[in-house]
Amino acid sequence: ARGVRFERAYCQFPLCGPSRNSMLTGLYPDTTGILANQQIFRQTIPSHLSLPHAFRRAGYFAARLGKLYHYNVPNSIGTDGHDDPASWELEINPAGVDRLEEEPRIFSLVPGQFGATLSWYASPKGDAHHTDGKLAAEAEWVLERCAGREPRPFFLAVGFFRPHTPYVSPKAYFEKYPEREMPVVQGVKEDQADLPAAALASYKREEDKLTDDLRRQCLQAYYASISFMDAQVGRVLNALDRSGLADRTIIVFTSDHGYHMGEHGLWQKRSLFEESARVPLLILAPGIGKPGAVVETPVSQVDLYPTLAELCGVKPPPNLQGQSLVPMLKDPTSVGRGWALTQVTRGGGGRRALDTGAAGQFMGYSLGTARWRYTEWDEGRQGVELYDHDMDPQEYHNLAADPSYSEVSRELKQLLAAARPQSHPLLTGAKP
Repeated sequence: ARGVRFERAYCQFPLCGPSRNSMLTGLYPDTTGILANQQIFRQTIPSHLSLPHAFRRAGYFAARLGKLYHYNVPNSIGTDGHDDPASWELEINPAGVDRLEEEPRIFSLVPGQFGATLSWYASPKGDAHHTDGKLAAEAEWVLERCAGREPRPFFLAVGFFRPHTPYVSPKAYFEKYPEREMPVVQGVKEDQADLPAAALASYKREEDKLTDDLRRQCLQAYYASISFMDAQVGRVLNALDRSGLADRTIIVFTSDHGYHMGEHGLWQKRSLFEESARVPLLILAPGIGKPGAVVETPVSQVDLYPTLAELCGVKPPPNLQGQSLVPMLKDPTSVGRGWALTQVTRGGGGRRALDTGAAGQFMGYSLGTARWRYTEWDEGRQGVELYDHDMDPQEYHNLAADPSYSEVSRELKQLLAAARPQSHPLLTGAKP
């Protein structure tokens, strides 16, 4: 093991654009104003200093390879996407066969649509021909040059595209996961019986086309894409070792949101269940923390900005809304805030929360603690959920209507009410 794993790390909004803008600004989505994909934070808080921009101003060489801010995948592969030019000194946007050659051969539940639709293809071409393989090669190239240009420090952000749909990766990775062995989620109707409609509103009509055979093929392709991406991450880490930079380079591995593969009858993202809100998070900070340590307390991706700024001695803007994770890196039993807040919109399109012009829109907020997940839809008017992760880690049993848990619900409702103002300037009177 090479670092500290945060077992209960969460995104702020389980959708690419809002999540990435939140993580890279250190501000919650209610503060950035970014609640949909086709936006960047310069439209709403133009003077704010992003995480990579802060490092640039501190003298770092800041480079972006691939997807960091939002991209329309696959159509924007090979372009800057919805990027922030001020964040970077160098941008590299390769495109491989997955974008340039193979799209006509990709299976999709909606023919011709790939980015937001379940779609996949086992490519006959090897790693080096695919976009993520090319990204790994570019990262090797950049690291080689960073090693030769010391003492200038660097901030290298590598954004791999897989396992975003379409799940395209070399056939060899599909073969690691035999289709017949892929599990199919059972008991969906029973699971959904105690759920408010808003909890299931990320479901898409085309998913009715899924048969069990297609579900297995989809899961096989998803796993293959993860393994393909993981192999490219390994190439980057090996390049860091070869360059002699590893013992003084901080490494962060994470994703912009979690993912459903049939749990609760849902697929992909945009729910507030654990599968959608939870993200992988590994931090390796040389000389700090015990390799292989596991932090169990809930943390958020909004915490990454203050953490990296503290570790590197970079001055952050004063309005960051996360906590530093350095105490947890030093002592995995440190609790910190002890909660993580995730939100998502329902209805009315992507507009600012509390915007009375967003007709029909309401927000869901979910608070995760060491034991519980508590979710309110439209401040409870559209439903409430409560899950005991000690007894029910897969969130099958909504306890919100159970009288024996009324005191737990009351306490978590108060905690959510106290947490929300920390994420929303309109609730505090503070300026973003």
